[in-house]
Amino acid sequence: MKTFAAIDVGSYEQSLKIFTISKTGGIKEVDLVRNRLDLGSETYSTGKLSYEKMEELCRVLREFVSIMNGYRVDEYKAYGTSAIREMKNATIVLDQIAQRTGVRIEVLSNSEQRFLDYKSIASRGEGFEQIIEKGTVILDIGGGSIQISLFDKGKLVATQNLRLGVLRLQERLHHFNVKPAQYEPILDEILYAQLSVFKKMYLKDKEIENIIVVDDYLSSLILKKLGKKELSGYVEMEAYHQYLTQLWAATEQELAKKFDMPEENMILLRISSAIVKQTALLTEAKMIWAPGVTLGDGMVYEYAQQNKMLTKEHDFEQDIVACARNISKRYMGSKKRAETLEQICLTLFDSMKRIHGMGKRERLLLRIATLLHDCGKYISMTNLAECSYGIIMSTEIIGLSHREREIVANVVRYNHQDFDYYHQHDLHENGIDIQEHLTIAKLTAILRVANALDRSHKQKCRDIRTAVKDDQLLITINTEEDLTLEKGLFDAKADFFEEVFSIRPVIRQKKRF
Repeated sequence: MKTFAAIDVGSYEQSLKIFTISKTGGIKEVDLVRNRLDLGSETYSTGKLSYEKMEELCRVLREFVSIMNGYRVDEYKAYGTSAIREMKNATIVLDQIAQRTGVRIEVLSNSEQRFLDYKSIASRGEGFEQIIEKGTVILDIGGGSIQISLFDKGKLVATQNLRLGVLRLQERLHHFNVKPAQYEPILDEILYAQLSVFKKMYLKDKEIENIIVVDDYLSSLILKKLGKKELSGYVEMEAYHQYLTQLWAATEQELAKKFDMPEENMILLRISSAIVKQTALLTEAKMIWAPGVTLGDGMVYEYAQQNKMLTKEHDFEQDIVACARNISKRYMGSKKRAETLEQICLTLFDSMKRIHGMGKRERLLLRIATLLHDCGKYISMTNLAECSYGIIMSTEIIGLSHREREIVANVVRYNHQDFDYYHQHDLHENGIDIQEHLTIAKLTAILRVANALDRSHKQKCRDIRTAVKDDQLLITINTEEDLTLEKGLFDAKADFFEEVFSIRPVIRQKKRF
């Protein structure tokens, strides 16, 4: 059995969750410590953290360390989200925190944070698997933004980040200097303006049955007070609208007493409730499910997953691939060609494991690159490389970190233009290190060869076998088709492949009889 601690340095609240994990007993939460310290309002408005807030945060983290020592924690993870992510001086702040508390905080990109939240929901097991079989929206509400992810038939169809977080909206209300009586209509207008665009772009003819809510305020209320039964987390839409009537009719003092929650949380509860309300109205969903999970639940799920301590888990890789397929579809990518390139690329990758030295994660990145290889054509067929790069870097892929998305975007870009070597370009200035640059080179070399094998876009080379022999990669193609075009363009792509791997790809055609 392992004891694991998850530290979440959030925008408005910092939490420490202690878990025990075993293969027989699964994941069990044994303690939860929460501290309210508003980091987000200051960060979002000034871009920095004041000395006073820094002092208080360090005090809280030292207390967390003392508690972890008491539980004799085997391992811990500490993650910072949007409040730290948007700090101009984040590097300095994180170094000071590490020096003064011993806690090393890793800053999650938005897609990494939302993926962990998504894993926290998946940790609820069959309930999650069943609900996403029907049209479902996951509404992940944070301090700085919300993430809307659309599931249909068990697969992730689309995801989008909107800067409509509860703290950011609270700041906007204060900036507008509106009276409390005006909060509801003003919030409705702000939310409708952006959520209606999401509906137009992504929902269209989709039928949405359910909304899964992840937040720090409404979820606990649904679990304790609003659900069909206590701790179920399920509430029908009619009951939710009745709750909204009470929410805006009562004072904050009355609500705090009624719901047994801190009074300072009431404005954030109202904002979170308004976000869910507008999402429900636009999607016409019939049911809300609040599983009551937090980032910490996703952190422990990931830890157990990495240490092979889960008996059953959701296939997250297929969700990432499904998301990439839908991005390709949005930008009019060729489905047949993408499937052909994917098949060829993975065949090449799998036959060269001892040569390229890459693993499962790089294989996944290659799959994503093949699916998005021509997305830039949607904007320009002459400036395909840069347009593809721009689309990928501007489109969130839940499950990939920002760095991984940078790798995929560069592989697609260099599939269409001359390769830039590390010291001749500004890749290192974009955060790409030498190892990542080598990964880009290797994946680009494989994609280029696959691209050359389907240069006619007629899927002539779907049936291939590969074998490494001496200093050659023999690619045997079973087809009756004329491969004159492919062979004529192959050498140029083979040159770069040979430069990267020190073996030469060679085409051999085997005609069927």
